[in-house]
Amino acid sequence: MKYFFTFFIFLWCLCAGAIPKHEVRAVWLTTIMGLDWPKTRAVSDQSRKAQQEELCKILDRLQKDGINTIYLQTRTRGAVIYPSSIEPWDGALTGRYDRDPGYDPLAFAIEECHRRGMECHAWLVTIPAFKIPDAKALGKKSLIYTHPKLLYKKNGSYYMDPSMQGTADYLERLCREIVSRYDIDGIHFDYIRYPEKTEKTKQEWRRDNITRIVRQLYNAIKQEKPWVRVSCSPVGKYRDVSRYSAKGWNAYNAVFQDPVLWMKEGIMDMISPMMYFKGDNFFPFAADWQERCSGKVVAPGLGIYFLDPNEKDWDLDEVTRELQFIRQMNMGGAAYFRAQFLLDNVKGLETWVRNHYYTSPALLPPLKNAREYSTNLKRTPRYVLYASDTYPVDINNPENIVRIFWGKPQYNKLLAHLFGKHLAITQLDNFGNESEPMEVER
Repeated sequence: MKYFFTFFIFLWCLCAGAIPKHEVRAVWLTTIMGLDWPKTRAVSDQSRKAQQEELCKILDRLQKDGINTIYLQTRTRGAVIYPSSIEPWDGALTGRYDRDPGYDPLAFAIEECHRRGMECHAWLVTIPAFKIPDAKALGKKSLIYTHPKLLYKKNGSYYMDPSMQGTADYLERLCREIVSRYDIDGIHFDYIRYPEKTEKTKQEWRRDNITRIVRQLYNAIKQEKPWVRVSCSPVGKYRDVSRYSAKGWNAYNAVFQDPVLWMKEGIMDMISPMMYFKGDNFFPFAADWQERCSGKVVAPGLGIYFLDPNEKDWDLDEVTRELQFIRQMNMGGAAYFRAQFLLDNVKGLETWVRNHYYTSPALLPPLKNAREYSTNLKRTPRYVLYASDTYPVDINNPENIVRIFWGKPQYNKLLAHLFGKHLAITQLDNFGNESEPMEVER
Protein backbone atom coordinates (compact mmCIF):
# COMPACT_ATOMS: atom_id res chain seq x y z
CA MET A 1 0.00 0.00 0.00
CA LYS A 2 2.83 2.41 0.82
CA TYR A 3 4.47 1.83 -2.53
CA PHE A 4 1.16 2.37 -4.30
CA PHE A 5 0.71 5.69 -2.51
CA THR A 6 4.19 6.84 -3.52
CA PHE A 7 3.56 5.84 -7.17
CA PHE A 8 0.21 7.65 -7.08
CA ILE A 9 1.92 10.81 -5.82
CA PHE A 10 4.53 10.54 -8.57
CA LEU A 11 1.85 10.40 -11.27
CA TRP A 12 -0.09 13.23 -9.64
CA CYS A 13 2.96 15.48 -9.50
CA LEU A 14 3.53 15.03 -13.22
CA CYS A 15 0.29 16.96 -13.68
CA ALA A 16 1.06 19.91 -11.38
CA GLY A 17 -1.53 22.65 -11.44
CA ALA A 18 -1.36 26.14 -12.88
CA ILE A 19 0.54 28.89 -11.09
CA PRO A 20 -1.79 30.44 -8.49
CA LYS A 21 -2.13 34.18 -8.08
CA HIS A 22 -2.03 33.88 -4.27
CA GLU A 23 0.75 31.75 -2.82
CA VAL A 24 3.22 31.94 0.05
CA ARG A 25 6.81 31.73 -1.21
CA ALA A 26 8.91 32.06 1.92
CA VAL A 27 12.49 31.53 3.00
CA TRP A 28 13.96 31.39 6.47
CA LEU A 29 16.78 33.95 6.57
CA THR A 30 18.91 32.81 9.50
CA THR A 31 20.93 35.34 11.49
CA ILE A 32 22.15 33.17 14.37
CA MET A 33 25.92 32.78 13.93
CA GLY A 34 25.49 34.65 10.64
CA LEU A 35 24.48 31.43 8.89
CA ASP A 36 22.62 33.22 6.08
CA TRP A 37 23.33 36.82 7.05
CA PRO A 38 25.39 38.68 8.07
CA LYS A 39 28.80 37.34 7.08
CA THR A 40 30.29 40.81 7.66
CA ARG A 41 30.56 42.27 11.18
CA ALA A 42 29.41 45.89 11.56
CA VAL A 43 32.26 47.43 13.54
CA SER A 44 32.97 50.52 11.39
CA ASP A 45 31.23 52.74 8.85
CA GLN A 46 32.73 50.73 6.03
CA SER A 47 31.84 47.31 7.43
CA ARG A 48 28.36 48.54 8.38
CA LYS A 49 27.74 49.53 4.78
CA ALA A 50 29.12 46.19 3.61
CA GLN A 51 26.74 44.37 5.96
CA GLN A 52 23.79 46.27 4.52
CA GLU A 53 24.92 45.70 0.93
CA GLU A 54 25.24 42.01 1.70
CA LEU A 55 21.57 41.86 2.70
CA CYS A 56 20.51 43.84 -0.36
CA LYS A 57 22.28 41.37 -2.67
CA ILE A 58 20.53 38.47 -0.93
CA LEU A 59 17.13 40.14 -1.32
CA ASP A 60 17.82 40.97 -4.97
CA ARG A 61 18.46 37.31 -5.70
CA LEU A 62 15.43 36.13 -3.76
CA GLN A 63 13.22 38.63 -5.57
CA LYS A 64 14.40 37.24 -8.91
CA ASP A 65 13.68 33.75 -7.60
CA GLY A 66 10.03 34.68 -7.05
CA ILE A 67 10.19 34.74 -3.24
CA ASN A 68 7.55 37.00 -1.68
CA THR A 69 8.05 36.41 2.08
CA ILE A 70 11.16 36.65 4.24
CA TYR A 71 11.14 34.97 7.64
CA LEU A 72 13.90 37.13 9.11
CA GLN A 73 15.37 35.72 12.31
CA THR A 74 14.81 38.69 14.61
CA ARG A 75 15.16 36.96 17.98
CA THR A 76 17.81 34.26 18.05
CA ARG A 77 18.24 32.78 21.53
CA GLY A 78 17.68 35.46 24.11
CA ALA A 79 19.09 38.19 21.83
CA VAL A 80 17.70 40.33 19.01
CA ILE A 81 18.74 42.23 15.88
CA TYR A 82 17.06 45.55 16.69
CA PRO A 83 17.55 48.15 19.45
CA SER A 84 15.38 46.60 22.14
CA SER A 85 14.59 47.86 25.61
CA ILE A 86 14.08 44.24 26.66
CA GLU A 87 16.87 42.05 25.24
CA PRO A 88 20.51 42.53 24.17
CA TRP A 89 21.91 42.79 20.65
CA ASP A 90 22.75 39.48 19.03
CA GLY A 91 26.45 38.84 18.55
CA ALA A 92 26.16 37.95 14.86
CA LEU A 93 25.89 41.64 13.95
CA THR A 94 29.18 42.80 15.46
CA GLY A 95 30.92 39.69 16.74
CA ARG A 96 29.99 40.47 20.33
CA TYR A 97 26.76 40.30 22.31
CA ASP A 98 25.07 43.54 23.39
CA ARG A 99 27.09 45.69 20.99
CA ASP A 100 25.25 48.26 18.87
CA PRO A 101 25.97 47.81 15.13
CA GLY A 102 25.35 51.50 14.52
CA TYR A 103 22.03 51.11 12.72
CA ASP A 104 18.71 49.29 13.05
CA PRO A 105 18.97 46.05 11.02
CA LEU A 106 15.28 45.18 11.41
CA ALA A 107 14.10 48.57 10.14
CA PHE A 108 16.61 48.35 7.29
CA ALA A 109 15.50 44.85 6.33
CA ILE A 110 11.80 45.77 6.35
CA GLU A 111 12.43 48.77 4.11
CA GLU A 112 14.52 46.77 1.67
CA CYS A 113 11.99 43.91 1.54
CA HIS A 114 9.19 46.35 0.82
CA ARG A 115 11.29 48.09 -1.81
CA ARG A 116 11.33 44.76 -3.65
CA GLY A 117 7.65 43.97 -3.14
CA MET A 118 8.30 41.31 -0.49
CA GLU A 119 6.83 40.90 2.97
CA CYS A 120 9.11 40.79 6.00
CA HIS A 121 8.05 38.60 8.93
CA ALA A 122 9.94 38.76 12.22
CA TRP A 123 11.01 35.20 13.07
CA LEU A 124 11.22 34.78 16.84
CA VAL A 125 12.77 31.77 18.59
CA THR A 126 10.48 31.58 21.60
CA ILE A 127 11.07 29.00 24.36
CA PRO A 128 14.85 28.32 24.05
CA ALA A 129 16.95 31.02 25.71
CA PHE A 130 20.68 30.38 25.30
CA LYS A 131 23.44 27.90 25.99
CA ILE A 132 24.58 27.88 29.59
CA PRO A 133 28.07 29.37 28.84
CA ASP A 134 26.42 32.31 27.00
CA ALA A 135 24.05 33.25 29.82
CA LYS A 136 26.22 35.98 31.33
CA ALA A 137 28.01 36.90 28.10
CA LEU A 138 24.78 38.49 26.84
CA GLY A 139 25.22 41.29 29.37
CA LYS A 140 22.89 43.06 31.75
CA LYS A 141 19.79 42.48 29.60
CA SER A 142 20.30 38.71 29.68
CA LEU A 143 17.31 36.75 30.97
CA ILE A 144 19.67 35.19 33.52
CA TYR A 145 19.74 38.61 35.22
CA THR A 146 16.35 40.10 34.36
CA HIS A 147 14.05 37.05 34.76
CA PRO A 148 16.03 34.13 36.22
CA LYS A 149 12.93 32.50 37.71
CA LEU A 150 11.52 31.93 34.21
CA LEU A 151 14.49 29.75 33.22
CA TYR A 152 15.42 26.12 33.70
CA LYS A 153 18.36 24.06 32.46
CA LYS A 154 18.12 21.18 30.01
CA ASN A 155 20.62 19.58 27.62
CA GLY A 156 23.26 22.25 28.16
CA SER A 157 20.93 25.20 27.56
CA TYR A 158 18.50 27.44 29.38
CA TYR A 159 14.84 27.34 28.37
CA MET A 160 11.91 29.52 29.36
CA ASP A 161 9.34 27.62 31.40
CA PRO A 162 6.05 27.43 29.44
CA SER A 163 4.10 26.64 32.60
CA MET A 164 4.84 30.06 34.12
CA GLN A 165 2.59 33.00 33.25
CA GLY A 166 5.66 35.22 33.28
CA THR A 167 6.96 33.46 30.15
CA ALA A 168 3.87 34.40 28.15
CA ASP A 169 3.99 37.94 29.53
CA TYR A 170 7.66 38.33 28.62
CA LEU A 171 7.16 37.07 25.07
CA GLU A 172 4.14 39.35 24.74
CA ARG A 173 6.32 42.36 25.60
CA LEU A 174 8.75 41.41 22.84
CA CYS A 175 5.93 41.00 20.31
CA ARG A 176 4.33 44.31 21.23
CA GLU A 177 7.69 46.08 21.05
CA ILE A 178 8.28 44.84 17.50
CA VAL A 179 4.74 45.25 16.18
CA SER A 180 4.22 48.74 17.65
CA ARG A 181 7.56 50.10 16.44
CA TYR A 182 7.95 48.56 12.99
CA ASP A 183 5.98 48.23 9.76
CA ILE A 184 6.36 44.48 10.06
CA ASP A 185 4.11 42.23 7.97
CA GLY A 186 4.14 39.17 10.18
CA ILE A 187 5.37 37.54 13.37
CA HIS A 188 6.67 34.00 12.91
CA PHE A 189 7.11 31.81 16.00
CA ASP A 190 9.78 29.13 16.05
CA TYR A 191 10.24 26.49 18.75
CA ILE A 192 6.99 27.40 20.46
CA ARG A 193 6.98 24.02 22.17
CA TYR A 194 8.65 21.96 24.85
CA PRO A 195 12.22 20.74 24.27
CA GLU A 196 12.93 17.31 22.86
CA LYS A 197 12.89 14.38 25.29
CA THR A 198 10.68 16.14 27.82
CA GLU A 199 8.99 13.67 30.15
CA LYS A 200 5.74 12.39 28.73
CA THR A 201 3.80 12.92 31.94
CA LYS A 202 1.13 15.64 32.10
CA GLN A 203 0.79 15.75 28.31
CA GLU A 204 -2.53 17.60 28.22
CA TRP A 205 -1.29 20.11 30.80
CA ARG A 206 1.84 20.79 28.72
CA ARG A 207 -0.18 21.28 25.52
CA ASP A 208 -2.49 23.64 27.38
CA ASN A 209 0.53 25.67 28.53
CA ILE A 210 1.78 26.15 24.96
CA THR A 211 -1.71 26.92 23.65
CA ARG A 212 -2.19 29.51 26.38
CA ILE A 213 1.03 31.25 25.27
CA VAL A 214 -0.02 31.17 21.60
CA ARG A 215 -3.43 32.59 22.42
CA GLN A 216 -1.99 35.42 24.51
CA LEU A 217 0.61 36.37 21.89
CA TYR A 218 -1.87 36.21 19.02
CA ASN A 219 -4.37 38.47 20.76
CA ALA A 220 -1.66 40.94 21.79
CA ILE A 221 -0.35 41.21 18.22
CA LYS A 222 -3.83 41.73 16.81
CA GLN A 223 -4.53 44.42 19.39
CA GLU A 224 -1.51 46.34 18.15
CA LYS A 225 -1.97 45.83 14.40
CA PRO A 226 -4.63 43.35 13.32
CA TRP A 227 -3.19 42.91 9.83
CA VAL A 228 0.09 41.45 11.08
CA ARG A 229 0.09 37.80 9.97
CA VAL A 230 0.81 35.39 12.83
CA SER A 231 2.49 32.12 11.84
CA CYS A 232 4.64 29.39 13.33
CA SER A 233 6.83 26.45 12.33
CA PRO A 234 5.58 23.39 14.23
CA VAL A 235 7.20 19.98 14.09
CA GLY A 236 6.59 18.56 10.61
CA LYS A 237 4.16 15.77 11.48
CA TYR A 238 1.04 16.47 13.52
CA ARG A 239 0.26 12.90 14.59
CA ASP A 240 0.29 9.43 13.10
CA VAL A 241 -1.93 9.11 10.05
CA SER A 242 -3.71 6.07 8.68
CA ARG A 243 -1.13 3.48 7.59
CA TYR A 244 1.78 5.87 8.24
CA SER A 245 3.53 6.29 11.57
CA ALA A 246 5.22 9.51 12.58
CA LYS A 247 7.82 7.22 14.16
CA GLY A 248 7.57 8.87 17.54
CA TRP A 249 8.38 12.38 16.31
CA ASN A 250 5.28 14.51 16.03
CA ALA A 251 3.99 17.85 17.23
CA TYR A 252 1.14 16.60 19.38
CA ASN A 253 2.77 13.90 21.49
CA ALA A 254 6.53 14.55 21.34
CA VAL A 255 6.76 18.31 21.99
CA PHE A 256 3.18 19.11 23.07
CA GLN A 257 2.12 21.43 20.26
CA ASP A 258 -1.43 21.49 18.90
CA PRO A 259 -1.32 23.65 15.75
CA VAL A 260 -4.53 22.04 14.49
CA LEU A 261 -6.35 23.41 17.53
CA TRP A 262 -4.69 26.81 17.04
CA MET A 263 -5.93 27.04 13.46
CA LYS A 264 -9.40 25.81 14.41
CA GLU A 265 -9.64 28.31 17.28
CA GLY A 266 -8.39 31.12 15.04
CA ILE A 267 -5.25 31.96 17.03
CA MET A 268 -2.86 31.17 14.18
CA ASP A 269 -3.15 32.62 10.67
CA MET A 270 -0.63 30.39 8.94
CA ILE A 271 1.74 27.51 9.63
CA SER A 272 4.94 26.35 7.96
CA PRO A 273 5.45 22.90 9.50
CA MET A 274 9.08 21.75 9.36
CA MET A 275 8.53 18.95 6.87
CA TYR A 276 12.18 18.13 6.33
CA PHE A 277 11.37 14.68 5.00
CA LYS A 278 10.88 12.89 1.70
CA GLY A 279 8.67 10.21 0.20
CA ASP A 280 6.20 8.50 2.53
CA ASN A 281 7.43 10.67 5.39
CA PHE A 282 6.27 13.77 3.51
CA PHE A 283 3.26 13.28 1.24
CA PRO A 284 0.67 11.70 3.58
CA PHE A 285 1.59 14.08 6.39
CA ALA A 286 1.37 17.14 4.11
CA ALA A 287 -2.08 16.00 3.04
CA ASP A 288 -3.00 15.55 6.71
CA TRP A 289 -2.04 19.15 7.54
CA GLN A 290 -4.13 20.42 4.63
CA GLU A 291 -7.16 18.39 5.68
CA ARG A 292 -6.94 19.77 9.23
CA CYS A 293 -6.18 23.44 8.43
CA SER A 294 -9.68 24.91 9.13
CA GLY A 295 -9.29 27.25 6.16
CA LYS A 296 -5.96 28.65 7.35
CA VAL A 297 -2.83 28.76 5.21
CA VAL A 298 -0.48 25.78 5.33
CA ALA A 299 2.85 26.43 3.59
CA PRO A 300 5.07 23.41 4.31
CA GLY A 301 8.68 24.06 5.25
CA LEU A 302 11.02 22.12 2.97
CA GLY A 303 14.42 20.93 4.16
CA ILE A 304 16.34 21.98 1.06
CA TYR A 305 19.60 21.75 3.00
CA PHE A 306 19.33 17.99 2.59
CA LEU A 307 20.19 18.47 -1.09
CA ASP A 308 23.72 19.38 -0.01
CA PRO A 309 26.25 16.56 -0.48
CA ASN A 310 27.52 17.33 3.03
CA GLU A 311 24.05 16.68 4.43
CA LYS A 312 21.91 13.87 2.98
CA ASP A 313 22.72 14.43 -0.70
CA TRP A 314 19.10 14.23 -1.85
CA ASP A 315 18.39 14.26 -5.57
CA LEU A 316 16.72 17.43 -6.83
CA ASP A 317 13.54 15.61 -7.76
CA GLU A 318 12.87 14.83 -4.09
CA VAL A 319 12.17 18.53 -3.57
CA THR A 320 10.57 19.30 -6.93
CA ARG A 321 8.02 16.51 -6.45
CA GLU A 322 7.13 17.98 -3.06
CA LEU A 323 6.65 21.41 -4.60
CA GLN A 324 4.46 20.03 -7.35
CA PHE A 325 2.40 18.11 -4.81
CA ILE A 326 1.92 21.24 -2.69
CA ARG A 327 0.53 23.13 -5.66
CA GLN A 328 -1.61 20.25 -6.90
CA MET A 329 -3.14 19.91 -3.42
CA ASN A 330 -3.99 23.64 -3.42
CA MET A 331 -1.92 24.19 -0.31
CA GLY A 332 -0.99 27.74 0.64
CA GLY A 333 2.59 27.67 -0.65
CA ALA A 334 6.00 26.62 0.62
CA ALA A 335 8.88 27.83 2.77
CA TYR A 336 12.55 26.96 2.28
CA PHE A 337 15.03 26.17 5.02
CA ARG A 338 17.28 27.89 4.61
CA ALA A 339 18.12 30.83 2.32
CA GLN A 340 21.78 29.98 1.73
CA PHE A 341 20.96 26.61 0.17
CA LEU A 342 18.58 28.25 -2.31
CA LEU A 343 21.10 30.98 -3.14
CA ASP A 344 23.88 28.41 -3.54
CA ASN A 345 21.69 26.77 -6.19
CA VAL A 346 22.39 23.37 -4.63
CA LYS A 347 21.58 20.61 -7.17
CA GLY A 348 20.18 23.36 -9.43
CA LEU A 349 17.18 24.13 -7.17
CA GLU A 350 17.32 27.89 -7.66
CA THR A 351 17.46 27.48 -11.44
CA TRP A 352 14.50 25.09 -11.39
CA VAL A 353 12.41 27.29 -9.12
CA ARG A 354 13.10 30.40 -11.15
CA ASN A 355 12.59 28.86 -14.60
CA HIS A 356 9.90 26.25 -13.97
CA TYR A 357 7.98 26.88 -10.74
CA TYR A 358 7.82 30.58 -9.93
CA THR A 359 7.56 31.89 -13.47
CA SER A 360 5.04 34.58 -12.46
CA PRO A 361 4.81 36.78 -9.34
CA ALA A 362 2.30 35.94 -6.61
CA LEU A 363 0.51 37.80 -3.82
CA LEU A 364 0.10 36.35 -0.35
CA PRO A 365 -3.38 35.00 0.43
CA PRO A 366 -5.54 37.67 2.10
CA LEU A 367 -6.09 37.27 5.83
CA LYS A 368 -9.34 35.36 6.27
CA ASN A 369 -10.21 37.03 9.58
CA ALA A 370 -9.97 40.58 8.23
CA ARG A 371 -13.59 41.50 9.01
CA GLU A 372 -13.17 40.57 12.67
CA TYR A 373 -10.62 43.32 13.17
CA SER A 374 -12.01 46.66 12.05
CA THR A 375 -9.42 49.35 12.69
CA ASN A 376 -8.74 52.99 12.02
CA LEU A 377 -5.03 52.28 11.89
CA LYS A 378 -3.49 52.49 8.45
CA ARG A 379 -0.40 50.78 7.14
CA THR A 380 1.75 51.87 4.24
CA PRO A 381 -0.47 51.52 1.15
CA ARG A 382 0.35 48.71 -1.26
CA TYR A 383 -0.37 48.60 -4.97
CA VAL A 384 -0.20 45.92 -7.66
CA LEU A 385 0.69 46.94 -11.22
CA TYR A 386 -0.51 44.79 -14.12
CA ALA A 387 0.35 44.93 -17.83
CA SER A 388 -1.06 43.05 -20.80
CA ASP A 389 -1.25 43.11 -24.59
CA THR A 390 -5.03 42.84 -24.35
CA TYR A 391 -7.68 45.17 -22.92
CA PRO A 392 -9.10 45.05 -20.35
CA VAL A 393 -6.18 43.69 -18.39
CA ASP A 394 -6.97 40.34 -16.77
CA ILE A 395 -5.90 40.81 -13.15
CA ASN A 396 -6.74 37.19 -12.36
CA ASN A 397 -3.82 36.06 -14.49
CA PRO A 398 -0.61 36.22 -12.40
CA GLU A 399 1.43 36.42 -15.60
CA ASN A 400 0.15 39.99 -15.92
CA ILE A 401 1.59 41.10 -12.55
CA VAL A 402 4.49 43.47 -13.13
CA ARG A 403 5.31 44.55 -9.62
CA ILE A 404 4.01 45.04 -6.08
CA PHE A 405 4.68 48.47 -4.54
CA TRP A 406 4.80 49.66 -0.94
CA GLY A 407 3.92 53.33 -1.07
CA LYS A 408 3.25 55.37 -4.20
CA PRO A 409 4.19 53.43 -7.35
CA GLN A 410 7.12 54.77 -9.33
CA TYR A 411 6.32 54.23 -12.99
CA ASN A 412 9.13 56.15 -14.63
CA LYS A 413 11.60 53.27 -14.57
CA LEU A 414 8.98 50.89 -15.94
CA LEU A 415 7.50 52.91 -18.81
CA ALA A 416 10.13 51.99 -21.36
CA HIS A 417 9.78 48.32 -20.51
CA LEU A 418 5.97 48.51 -20.66
CA PHE A 419 5.67 50.70 -23.74
CA GLY A 420 2.64 49.69 -25.78
CA LYS A 421 1.13 47.58 -22.99
CA HIS A 422 -2.29 48.07 -21.42
CA LEU A 423 -1.83 48.85 -17.73
CA ALA A 424 -4.02 48.44 -14.66
CA ILE A 425 -3.43 49.05 -11.00
CA THR A 426 -5.13 47.78 -7.84
CA GLN A 427 -4.70 48.68 -4.18
CA LEU A 428 -4.40 46.14 -1.37
CA ASP A 429 -6.14 46.96 1.90
CA ASN A 430 -4.58 46.35 5.31
CA PHE A 431 -5.40 42.65 5.11
CA GLY A 432 -4.38 41.93 1.53
CA ASN A 433 -7.80 42.20 -0.12
CA GLU A 434 -7.55 43.71 -3.59
CA SER A 435 -9.57 46.61 -4.98
CA GLU A 436 -11.16 46.75 -8.41
CA PRO A 437 -8.60 47.65 -11.11
CA MET A 438 -8.11 51.14 -12.45
CA GLU A 439 -6.57 52.01 -15.78
CA VAL A 440 -3.24 53.81 -15.39
CA GLU A 441 -2.78 57.06 -17.25
CA ARG A 442 0.61 57.22 -18.96
